[in-house]
Amino acid sequence: MRTVEMEVLTSGEARTGGERRPWSLPARIAFRFVFAYFGLFCLLFAQILFVFTGILSKWLPESAILWQMRTTSPLVGWVGERVFGVEAVLRENSGSGDQAAIWLLIFCELVAAALITIVWSILDRRRRDHTALRNWFLVFIRLCLGGQMLFYGLAKAIPSQMPAPSLTALLQPYGTMSPASVLWNQVGAAPMYEILLGTAEVLGGLLLFLPRTATAGALLSLVSMAQVFVLNMTYDVPVKILSFHLLLLSLVVLAPQAGRLANLLVLERPSEPAAQPPLFGSRRANRIAAAAQVALGLWVLIGGVYIGWHTWRESGDGAPKPALYGIWTVGEFTRDGHPAPPLLTDEGRWRRLVFDRHGTTVQKMDDSFVPVVAVVDEAAHTIVLSEAPQSAGAPPARLGAFTFTRPGTDTLSLTGELNGTPVTLSLDRMDLNSFPLRGRGFHFVQEYPYFR
Repeated sequence: MRTVEMEVLTSGEARTGGERRPWSLPARIAFRFVFAYFGLFCLLFAQILFVFTGILSKWLPESAILWQMRTTSPLVGWVGERVFGVEAVLRENSGSGDQAAIWLLIFCELVAAALITIVWSILDRRRRDHTALRNWFLVFIRLCLGGQMLFYGLAKAIPSQMPAPSLTALLQPYGTMSPASVLWNQVGAAPMYEILLGTAEVLGGLLLFLPRTATAGALLSLVSMAQVFVLNMTYDVPVKILSFHLLLLSLVVLAPQAGRLANLLVLERPSEPAAQPPLFGSRRANRIAAAAQVALGLWVLIGGVYIGWHTWRESGDGAPKPALYGIWTVGEFTRDGHPAPPLLTDEGRWRRLVFDRHGTTVQKMDDSFVPVVAVVDEAAHTIVLSEAPQSAGAPPARLGAFTFTRPGTDTLSLTGELNGTPVTLSLDRMDLNSFPLRGRGFHFVQEYPYFR
């Protein structure tokens, strides 16, 4: 006996006497719930529809990606306060996809889908099947899934989602890193691995936009999203909600082919070709629809490549290095003309000064890291340091100002004031290849394992 899920997405194709076989009541109810829930999810979750803006997103405001969640925020906040007794505020600059507000949005979608299913089942109780609506729904879900696979795949294929470990990360003890940081640094340390992961996701996304290859694309997406979901769950990455739903969307797209795939892969039986349900009655109309889907996929791909490349060039590992790029170890440090020995208890002395692509960091004697804002004027040979702003729009508090000289390529001398006290510092730049993570490289032949 076939399951309800199988019947939902395959019934209506078999014909007896020229008429479609009617769906069972459980199949109709199940379809209505799946249609309502995943339809709401794709319409309301932040970036799912946003990717279809393609290259135009470059000129849209950054907040445009969150307009659905911002619109539903009052309802979500009310549900959080009245139903669960929690504060559910959408933190737009968080970057987390697992905020309490988003979990509550999913809860609201589940409740809404259940109510829609009940009302729909009462009002449309005489309908025998939803074959035509199912066909259009599957196309919508397939395109949404394909857009997300391209969105995330290009962020890895043009390696910007997980950049190479920062210079500060090279100095940070492994045990002080969070599981998510361990994962990010692990993947970022092997850019070719990240590129291959992204290429697989991009390929899955592209195949989904062509009806003839959609089943292969959904299978590849299923495998990719299963891996991503497991990593998010085991490394506590805050994208659990989305990755789980993309996994489910892959299964929804594959559902009409479940019997064929089971025959081919498990039961070792002959199988009919896997074909996506047609949208129209004529072959010509279906070809036009397929061409439109391919064009949409190319539009998303071109936009993703353009934005991904510019992101990598402007803020990723392809961005220019600052003039003083590197890890600078402090040798001599004097205050008011008196040498300050390198005591671990000296809170005002520096151990290292780190200039990276994406910011500047001071490492203190207790090995703690203090992010700072550095303004370097190469022509005037000056450096002005300020505290990192604690909130958006807050004016930076000045820490110190220095003039610098470069006695050698890897030596630096600073003279100026720090927290109002005259200081001089001599610094030596570390050889970054002295870190095995950067300098080890690849070896086909290894007589012994290399673990450090």
